[in-house]
Amino acid sequence: MVDKIRVLYSFPHKIGATGICYAAWEHVESIRAAGADVTVCTGVLHKQFSEGIHVNTTLSRGKLRVPYRLFGRIGSCRIHDWMTSRWLLKNPNRYDIVHGFALGSLETVRAAVKLGIPTVLERCNAHTRYAYEVVQAECKRLEMKMPHGSSHEFNAAQLTREELEYDAADYLFCPSEFVAQTFVNYGINPSKIERFQYGFKSSRSTSSEEYHKSGGLTALFAAACTPRKGLHYALDAWLSSSACESGRFLIAGEFIPGYAERLSDKLSHPSVTLIGYRSDLSEVMRNCDVLILPSIEEGSALVTYDARAAGCLLLVSDASGAICEHEENALVHPAGDAAALAEHISRVDGDRTLLNRLTSRSLQSIDEITWEAAGIRMVKAYERMVRQHKPLMDSHQRN
Repeated sequence: MVDKIRVLYSFPHKIGATGICYAAWEHVESIRAAGADVTVCTGVLHKQFSEGIHVNTTLSRGKLRVPYRLFGRIGSCRIHDWMTSRWLLKNPNRYDIVHGFALGSLETVRAAVKLGIPTVLERCNAHTRYAYEVVQAECKRLEMKMPHGSSHEFNAAQLTREELEYDAADYLFCPSEFVAQTFVNYGINPSKIERFQYGFKSSRSTSSEEYHKSGGLTALFAAACTPRKGLHYALDAWLSSSACESGRFLIAGEFIPGYAERLSDKLSHPSVTLIGYRSDLSEVMRNCDVLILPSIEEGSALVTYDARAAGCLLLVSDASGAICEHEENALVHPAGDAAALAEHISRVDGDRTLLNRLTSRSLQSIDEITWEAAGIRMVKAYERMVRQHKPLMDSHQRN
């Protein structure tokens, strides 16, 4: 292996946009800063990278773009995958490892196997079969359906292709123990699983000296308002806690059709305020005591990183994928357990010493969850996978 690890980072979407597209952009920047030589193959370059990162676009040329809706999500990802696999085969000695994403990696992984290059598939969320099942069960319980075309509406073609990718890749990148366990539960060998993390921009952090809370408890839910994110559990817990008597519960996010109507009685409580999508979410967090995120299925929610950086204590489910420790720097409840979450809300509402102690501990360790730290961790994982792969290849060649 060369001193500077050479990475082909294949991302089929609009890198640098929002959500996972934003996270992918930050990861590329951070692994470059950690010393990797990175080539990005992406559908669309939405935001320019720093100097020194090589970029190939597969669904755009200059200002011309192939609309994703023209071929659909799966079709567009397949085009990206085919073009990236051709690029890899034309440059067989240029990379030490290939990093891919769901729906856009099957042919690229197969090409890498032919060349003897190790591959890792990033899993932003839990095993897709598990995600479909748990969200479908939650919707059934709420007597509602996911909107047509949403990411968690059952799609047999997508699931089949993703499971082929899981099997074909040498390794799976999982951002939390929760995610890793869903893959193990569906038959993936634990030896294939590697851990990674997301991060936050260190310039947004709050020092422990700046932290101070007084008055009624201010809680925040910041996520897409869907059954998967567990807002209904958050509302049940909030209205069962002591905090709803003098505190405020802010809800930042947009509702899917039918969900707000299903929760209308609880949303109308005077302590609950809908603030919609906020572009200044970090500032909102600085004025809140706690972030409530009772997800039933998640990867490792980016909002939990930003909340910790803003001095907002995490009250989250064990399916949120948050990097935190129960009773050490957060309070973590079992997914779906509104009673446990209500008890946690009441505890910090009635004991500001506890709230301040846990928040202070959370702030003391935020250097471990910056994007810079995420890049270092990812590069170390790449190097470990390449080392593990070489003896296997040597063995196959001898046999």
